[in-house]
Amino acid sequence: MIAYRGMVDVPRELVRHLARLLAAERRARGTRRGTRAFTCFYQALLVLIWFRKAEDKTLLGTGFGVSRATAYRSVAEGVAVLAAQAPDLHEALQQVADDGWSYVILDGKQFDRDCDRVAETALSVKGDTIDVWYSGKHRDVGATHPSDHATDGLPTWTSDAMPGHLHDLTCAQQQGITAALNRSAAELNLPALSDAGYDGAGHGIKTPVKQPNDGRRLAPDNRTTNRLLRGLRWHGERGFAILHGRWKSLHHTTSGPRGIGDIVAAALHLTHVEYRHLPEGR
Repeated sequence: MIAYRGMVDVPRELVRHLARLLAAERRARGTRRGTRAFTCFYQALLVLIWFRKAEDKTLLGTGFGVSRATAYRSVAEGVAVLAAQAPDLHEALQQVADDGWSYVILDGKQFDRDCDRVAETALSVKGDTIDVWYSGKHRDVGATHPSDHATDGLPTWTSDAMPGHLHDLTCAQQQGITAALNRSAAELNLPALSDAGYDGAGHGIKTPVKQPNDGRRLAPDNRTTNRLLRGLRWHGERGFAILHGRWKSLHHTTSGPRGIGDIVAAALHLTHVEYRHLPEGR
C-alpha cells in the first residue's frame, strides 16, 4: 500500500466546529480521556474528508492509522452529531421569516444508493407488488427528500428519507410539511412556491396552473403566473446543487435508505456553518 500527501478544501473553522460537537458528545457519554483512537480534531477531519471526497472508509482509516471498524464508527458518530444540529421545519421557517425573506421554495430530490440491502415491498394502486424504494420517475432505487429553500436558494431544511415510489405530495403530507407551510403562510406571511407535483397541497403553497385537458391554451394571466413561478422557483434547484455539489458523500451512498436522511441532514448543517446561516447562540 502506497501512502501520499493529500488536502481537503474545508475551512479550519468547520473542523473546529465539528470537533467541539464531538467533544460535547464524548462528555455526554462519559468517555474517559485517552480511551479513543484519536482526538476530536482528527476525528472531525476524518469525517469531513469523507463528506467532501466520499473516500473509501477502510482506506481513509488506514491513512489515519485506525482500523476499518474504528473508521466506520467514527464517521457514523460524526454524522449523528451533525444531524442532531439540523433545524426542524418550524425552526427553519421561523428563521427565514425573521431574516425578512418573502417566500420559501418547496422542492424534492431523490438521492441514489449503491447497495441492495433493501427488500421492502408494497402494493401499488393497481394491486401489483412493487419495490418500496424504487422510483418509476427516476428509474432508480433511492430515497426522496422534500426540502425548503430560502429565496436565494440556500437550503434551509430537509426531511427524513421517504420511499422512492411515493409521489411528491404524498411525501410532503406524511412528513407534515404541507401543514407546516399552510401555517407559515397564514401566521408568518411566508408562502411557499412549488412545482406541479404539489398541486392541491393547500393554502399558501403556490403551484403552476395546469394546462386544460381539452387542449385549449391557458389564459394570458395564467401563463404570466406560471412564467413568474418558474422565474422564482429555479433557486430551489440551486439549493440542491449546493448540497450535492459540495458534499460528494451524497452522490452515491451505501447506507440503508433510512440512514440517508441523517447524512443529508448532516450535510445541511455543514452547509449552514459555511454560509453562516445559523440561529443566534449556535
